[in-house]
Amino acid sequence: MSEPTPKVLVVEDEAEIRRFVRLALEREGFEVYEADGVKRGLIEAGTRRPDLVVLDLGLPDGDGVDLIRDLRTWSEAPVVVLSARTTEQDKIGALDAGADDYLVKPFGTGELLARVRAHLRRRAGSVADGGTLVEFGDVRIDLARRTTERAGQALHLTPNEYRLLTHLAAHPHCVLTHRQLLKAVWGPNHVDDTHYLRVYMGHLRRKIEADPSQPRHLVTETGIGYRFVP
Repeated sequence: MSEPTPKVLVVEDEAEIRRFVRLALEREGFEVYEADGVKRGLIEAGTRRPDLVVLDLGLPDGDGVDLIRDLRTWSEAPVVVLSARTTEQDKIGALDAGADDYLVKPFGTGELLARVRAHLRRRAGSVADGGTLVEFGDVRIDLARRTTERAGQALHLTPNEYRLLTHLAAHPHCVLTHRQLLKAVWGPNHVDDTHYLRVYMGHLRRKIEADPSQPRHLVTETGIGYRFVP
């Protein structure tokens, strides 16, 4: 029995960009639906139940961030933002609202498709049974037993280091903001304590990266947060 075709919703008010993205996604084998505003986007999302949403922020009847907030009250579908807004604050606002990724226009088709594939793989893995092992490089995390190994040897992590690593690992390829990570690991009273993250990320990199000065798995998104790359 073949796997169902992934469904992608493209919410973009510029018809040329919408058509360009749709054709690229269809060539990749996805089933694509379109909307040109916030209201229509939410209707299509509720009707089609897409596996992923590609979203512009500057829409004629509202802000795409509001669509993300509404969507997150009832759907976990990954959201990849495509926007001409380039400031860190715009990116942080969209990611904190619940977006999973952010690409700035103009963008490359290859990069967009690669990120769409990565998020769909993550979504598929999150609903699969038995997903208790996370492996990357020479590191192995057993979530059921709460153990971590590197090159077959037990790796000692403090409770906060373990929570930080497993929270990142649970969202591969996603940009997680400083506030999201601080809230998840240290709680809502510490969302502004970014120095915690710098210190603990430095500890983690020294423990799991082959070259902590050039990390391959715990990647910095400058001014925004971090991304876990398996």
